[in-house]
Amino acid sequence: MKAMRYYSYGDSDVLVYSADADRPVAAAGQVVVRVAGAAFNPVDTAIRAGFLRQVFPVTFPHTPNFDLSGVITEVGEGVSGWKAGDAVVAFLPMAEPGAAAEYAVAPAGTLAAAPRTVELADAAALPSSALTAWHALFEHAGLEAGQSILINGAGGAVGGYAVQLAKQAGARVTATASARSADRLRSYGPDAIVDHAVTPLPQAVAGQRFDVVLNLVPGSPQEIAALVDLVADGGALVSTTTPGPEDAGRGVRTSQVFARSDAAQLADLVARVDAGHLKIDVAQHRPLTDLPAVHDEAAAGRLAGKTVLIPA
Repeated sequence: MKAMRYYSYGDSDVLVYSADADRPVAAAGQVVVRVAGAAFNPVDTAIRAGFLRQVFPVTFPHTPNFDLSGVITEVGEGVSGWKAGDAVVAFLPMAEPGAAAEYAVAPAGTLAAAPRTVELADAAALPSSALTAWHALFEHAGLEAGQSILINGAGGAVGGYAVQLAKQAGARVTATASARSADRLRSYGPDAIVDHAVTPLPQAVAGQRFDVVLNLVPGSPQEIAALVDLVADGGALVSTTTPGPEDAGRGVRTSQVFARSDAAQLADLVARVDAGHLKIDVAQHRPLTDLPAVHDEAAAGRLAGKTVLIPA
């Protein structure tokens, strides 16, 4: 089968395309999926470079990309509820072989039925990004109707889902994003959009404090401290990147979010997509052979929106 793999940590040139890789076989508790789409995530570059080897130690050769959509072709022993021909999505274990191939193995416990209302390849853009947004908003921040939230870095995939989910929860949403993301974000209905490239955030929201600040942008300790200052007394600063201080004062809670596979919650998010309440945005489809270039463009900040790799 066709696959993109790497045999050592390093720069993007360690990514090697193979047209005759061994097709995987389902072990007990697993299924094999014919991949329709494999979404790229920025953390893929850090895993490939070896920066996260203590957290996500991979076995070489490693097939990257942990967000998957496709059709089951084989069901392993002990798997119930799934059969060959089922269209599925999954957030695969991040250190295990991934979806940048024609076929991928998925633990049955990671699967959810794919959305019926979008192209199957596009559904790969949902799992880890939407789950991270959900967990950040409702498990970590405890966001409730009527509260105000500032989403810093809303132009990315997690931010787009966070804006939609926060609005549906009845929150008042202020989102920061560059001009290239503003039109897409505006369609999600935030109450305000701040172009951080035009006006520094503290100046743009001067005089305001928010019940929740969700930070999706890496920052210095000084920048994180500035975000803490924007949280209302007793509120929450939740970050998927640089953590906030353990003792922020004024009763402000801080927590750091790590992406987590959650099949039951993923099924709920799929239902929201099919009901028309949650939009999946894919900026571009690229052939699997473009994966090294995608890594380079992401590192250079030139990758706008979600990219889905197509194995066929």
